Amino acid sequence: LDHLDPFLLLDEMGPSEVGPGEAKGAPDHPHRGFETVTYMLDGSFEHRDSQGNHGHLAPGDVQWMTAGAGVIHSEMPDERILREGGRMHGFQLWVNLPRRDKMMKPRYQDVPNARIPVATSDDGRVRVKVIAGQSLGATAVIDTRTPITYLHVTLAPGTRFEQPIPAGHNAFVYLFRGAGEVAGKAAEEGDMVLLGRVGDGVTLVAGPEPLDALVLSGQVVDEPVARYGPFVMNTREEIAQAFEDFRAGRFGTIKATVG
Repeated sequence: LDHLDPFLLLDEMGPSEVGPGEAKGAPDHPHRGFETVTYMLDGSFEHRDSQGNHGHLAPGDVQWMTAGAGVIHSEMPDERILREGGRMHGFQLWVNLPRRDKMMKPRYQDVPNARIPVATSDDGRVRVKVIAGQSLGATAVIDTRTPITYLHVTLAPGTRFEQPIPAGHNAFVYLFRGAGEVAGKAAEEGDMVLLGRVGDGVTLVAGPEPLDALVLSGQVVDEPVARYGPFVMNTREEIAQAFEDFRAGRFGTIKATVG
């Protein structure tokens, strides 16, 4: 995905089985001007940042990090995974910020699995985890800077599900288990279906096996995008300023842990 305004990137981490000492992460690195959304299915990570935050992502948890004016953070496998190994699977989504928010104070929303609403159809054949937005009468607890829908949809074999998409939103669907139809077109595991500005809704139909998919939509920002590595701004001059600020230490540093 590169990019469907306001979404810049969707990275699937795994699924993979790692042995003791094999799990990899992302040591200290900077971000400015956008948001990273990490959703874990299996495995666990620890994060630290230059604002003094420290959190833990376990299976089912979500971290919605708004980098804003700039932050240095790290995302590393936790001690148990490093020591014992195990299964790792998750997603990281990059979301563009509008100009008005690109230099806001950084913030984290660490949301454990137990706090994320889950809606189920009356017959129990549709399950929707509502990370952002609304579905089947459930509303997310995460606050977003622009209107966004982020759903993990699970369908029983042969089940049909329709999700409304607000006008003015771009949308896409990513299937990560099973196969079926998305918006009337055949789709298989690993397929990303770009829907663009659908304006009404999207329909998913599971095939003969259960289907798991991410359904995302976001209000179009419709501003110039200047992107280089870990910085997403509106102009090349702002990118140059981001590098200057980072090199000058204005993003701060992650304090070393003791003990």
